[in-house]
Amino acid sequence: MTGVLFVCTGNVYRSALAERLLAARLGPGSAVRSGSAGTEAWHRAGMDGATRRVLEELGGDGADFAPRPLAAPLVADAALVLGLAREHREAAVRLVPAALRRCFTLKEFLRLAAGAEVPPGGAAAAVAAVAARRGRVAAVAPEEDDIADPWGRPHHELYACAREIDGQVTRLVRVLQGPGTTA
Repeated sequence: MTGVLFVCTGNVYRSALAERLLAARLGPGSAVRSGSAGTEAWHRAGMDGATRRVLEELGGDGADFAPRPLAAPLVADAALVLGLAREHREAAVRLVPAALRRCFTLKEFLRLAAGAEVPPGGAAAAVAAVAARRGRVAAVAPEEDDIADPWGRPHHELYACAREIDGQVTRLVRVLQGPGTTA
């Protein structure tokens, strides 16, 4: 099993959506599993109600979700760590510096993957191919690699955030499953 860990601040909106949308887009029986954590998350029962409604409208499942704080073992155990903003990627690398080649923002990973020749071999091959492109691709403005936090914003902004994450996660499935994927 390959683990993808999504990281945001509270593990209430962005990373929770990404985790559950990836699971929905991969479908049952996938060799890729998803998880999430937050740099400032605290334990509480269940998924935020607004997040759950938006998630379920997009075809995801909010059952049995509980936010959890980002911790070194989560980063160390993940084959791929995807922050929803640069600060989240940096927090993961600070916890486990050896994970640098496996830590990206979601948008950064997909931007680098767009020009990578990903060999067959599944998610591990994709992560290695994308990591090899770091430093070979022109830098972008920091905000281009971030997905804005909908916390404290109107519901339509949460929905727009969820739609953006869904589009990114759908592209991620194609990268992780390799050439020829129709997801």
